[in-house]
Amino acid sequence: MSGRQGIVVGITGASGAAIGVRVVERLADNPHYAVHLVVSPAAERTLNEEVGVGALARLRAIAFRCHPHSDVGASIASGSYPIAGMIVAPCSIRTLSAIAWGQLDDLLTRTADVQLKERRRLVLLVRESPLHLGHLRAMLQATEIGAIIAPPMPAFYLRPQSLDEVIDQIAARAINLLDLTNLRTPAKVWSGSSPDGA
Repeated sequence: MSGRQGIVVGITGASGAAIGVRVVERLADNPHYAVHLVVSPAAERTLNEEVGVGALARLRAIAFRCHPHSDVGASIASGSYPIAGMIVAPCSIRTLSAIAWGQLDDLLTRTADVQLKERRRLVLLVRESPLHLGHLRAMLQATEIGAIIAPPMPAFYLRPQSLDEVIDQIAARAINLLDLTNLRTPAKVWSGSSPDGA
């Protein structure tokens, strides 16, 4: 990785694939980190439907490495591999539940579990609405074992002018939740009276 530390981005089949795309695009621009991408089979369909047929090919081209979803023996599935943190964007309820209760039968959930056991940041952009009690319990369980639950909520107080602005802001906030050196991503913040760039 030429001295760069890895960051894993998982994309699941939940709606909101454009957010995962933007997270990868922003991280790929950072010279200090290398993006390891894991895309679930359901996410491949969602990417095609929500972003476009060429979306996955573009992501594979800019990521440092794209790992097969079924490869539970990949490098990133080991705590000894130098990974700085992980973002799952969007995170389906199925993936949330698997992580919360240790049902680790694919690379995405296995790698998420590795972040937790190694006490690294794991940010889950859980995308579902409305939520029933089982969903909420899964969120609670995941939080209790160390994950950060960050539903992709639009910051309406920043008065976004387009869907792209909403996506960009959510992606930037998710990346900043990793709290890593050399990785602060510009995002609009509330100054107390009006939104400012920061």
